[in-house]
Order: sequence, then structure tokens, then C-alpha cells
Amino acid sequence: MLKVLIVEDDLMLADFAEEILVEHGYQVSGIARTVADAVAQTRHCHPDLVILDLRLADGGLGTEVAAQLPPLGRPGILYVTGNMSQVALTHGDACLAKPYRAADLLRGLEIVAEIVATGKAQPPFPHGFQLLNPAAETQAFLT
Repeated sequence: MLKVLIVEDDLMLADFAEEILVEHGYQVSGIARTVADAVAQTRHCHPDLVILDLRLADGGLGTEVAAQLPPLGRPGILYVTGNMSQVALTHGDACLAKPYRAADLLRGLEIVAEIVATGKAQPPFPHGFQLLNPAAETQAFLT
């Protein structure tokens, strides 16, 4: 069972994501709303995957969370944002545009877990999904 941390300042979206994940066999290690809380929970709970909103409470950014995680043993990161075209996303594996469907969130997490495990991403990719890791993107089309 994969452990997922949800980093989302909108509690309705966080609860929606948690419900979907639990129904589909994921363990939710927690919900964080700020950069500091997300970094602390990641270091304490060691999730396998992180769903990371771009804009967080207290004016923080999800990219700040990702940048503070050590590269070795870093969880797979799926950014979720309505502002995909406005920022350069780094230190993550993929991004899913908001609003997203439950099936798209689940498939996005499957792809990120696959990237973490194998370094490859296999289509089909959900609507509004974008790979961030150039190596994974290259591998996706070579296989």
C-alpha cells in the first residue's frame, strides 16, 4: 500500500483527494496546508508520493516544499495546479491541471509511482497531465 501526503490549502479539495485515495487502496499519511507543515510531515512520515498544490496557505508555494526535500529518497511528486502555464515547476515528476477528475488523479499517481520505481512513464496520460522529468518523458516514448 503506497503512502501519500496531500499538500493542499483548500480543505474541500484535500478531503476530496483523501476520499478518492482511501477508496482506491492508498494510505493517506496526512494533509498539510503550509510549506513548513508539508516539509515536517514529509520528513516525519516518509510518504511514497506527494500530491502538491502550487499555491499554499500563508503565501507559500509547492515548489518551496519540493526544493527542501533531499534528492535521495525523495517521494514521487505530482503537482496539482490551476496555474500550470504561469510557473516553471521543478523538483517534481509530473503536474496535473485543476480541476481534475478522480480517475485522472489516480492515473497521475500511478504514473508518478512508476517513474519513482522504474524511471519510466507509460501512456496513457490523463487529460491535463504533463511530465516534468525530461528523462521520464524520453523513456515514455522509447518504450
